[in-house]
Amino acid sequence: MKPSRPVTLLALVVVIALITWAVLRTAYVSLPPLPWTAVPTLLLLALGEAFTGVNILRRIRRRPNTKPVEPLVVARMAAFGKASAHAAAVLAGVFAGFAASLADALDKPTPRADFFVSGGTFVAAVVLVGAAFFLEYACRVPRNPEDEARDRGASRA
Repeated sequence: MKPSRPVTLLALVVVIALITWAVLRTAYVSLPPLPWTAVPTLLLLALGEAFTGVNILRRIRRRPNTKPVEPLVVARMAAFGKASAHAAAVLAGVFAGFAASLADALDKPTPRADFFVSGGTFVAAVVLVGAAFFLEYACRVPRNPEDEARDRGASRA
């Protein structure tokens, strides 16, 4: 499994936002108001992933007062981080498309409320992408100091 690339996640956000914007130009009037509950849910998920990332990072680097972590647990956490980064990027794209679609109708109360909910949900989804990206980073195997010294010496030759 290769780590997530920020360019891929950004492309996912942009493509999904454009699709959502195009669909909402014709279908917004038939939708119910957006629920605000996605914002705290995504932020709590981000907090959990960031906490897990810090814990895994400390355990992999063998910090004092930590137990070693099982390799299978690290592999599962890396897969979870990658999956949640992609899912959060899709959500960010959907809500960015919502916000872009509603930006010209802020004089009406329902679209204005949906605009702020979609903007807040977009920000929460971006925070979750960052936390998931950090969890993926925390699951990387640290390089051996001898390998790093050998690589530096080889690049000078």
